[in-house]
Amino acid sequence: MNSFFFISPLFLQKTIWHATRVLLFLFCHFEVCGLENLKDIIKLRSYLNHKDGVVFAANHSSEMDAIVVPAALPFFSSLLPIFYVSRPRAFYKTSGWRQVLYGGFFFKLWGAHSIVSGSRNYEQSLAMHVKILEKGGSVLIFPEGRKTRDGNIGSEAHGGVAYLARHTGYPVVPVRIFGDFNMTLGDFFLRKRRISVVFGAPIFLAENNQSDYKKDAEIILSRIAAIHTPA
Repeated sequence: MNSFFFISPLFLQKTIWHATRVLLFLFCHFEVCGLENLKDIIKLRSYLNHKDGVVFAANHSSEMDAIVVPAALPFFSSLLPIFYVSRPRAFYKTSGWRQVLYGGFFFKLWGAHSIVSGSRNYEQSLAMHVKILEKGGSVLIFPEGRKTRDGNIGSEAHGGVAYLARHTGYPVVPVRIFGDFNMTLGDFFLRKRRISVVFGAPIFLAENNQSDYKKDAEIILSRIAAIHTPA
């Protein structure tokens, strides 16, 4: 992996962190819960004196998700920056303005690396993300593979999240994002929404256990769905 694309996400995510937090708190009543679930991971990394990767698995309600998750972590968190599993650039060819920014150079600057589409081979399609995890990076993946169409979390999940966890032996942290589905600029500036990010307890899958990745991914997705909105 080009070291430039490993450093640039840290720079960019740290640069906008304060502004993002202020805007989210001011206009979206931003709330973060479950950070205590990350303490054991951080302590273990500190005790071992090296960084183990972490897989964050989240529901996908909005294009804002890639911004609110890193903003939910503390500024000095050792889990930053976050890298992303994204679709290949060809997917956005008919997506209007998105085809200019999505899936290309800008995505890589932010930390998003696309899968190898159509390979039907996790080892090939997620090779870059495995490298990131082995270098101690944090990878965010959306198990459903796309944004929700109705605001709800489905039961069908792609097996990539389970492959990353089993292949590397690193934990999966389920993340539930509330409040940003179909949010408009009006909702934002009129402060009509409350966005919450909740981190669940880490999930540990047996390393290199060649089980049914799809079934394991659906279990992870069910753990995400089981996370309740803050009171």
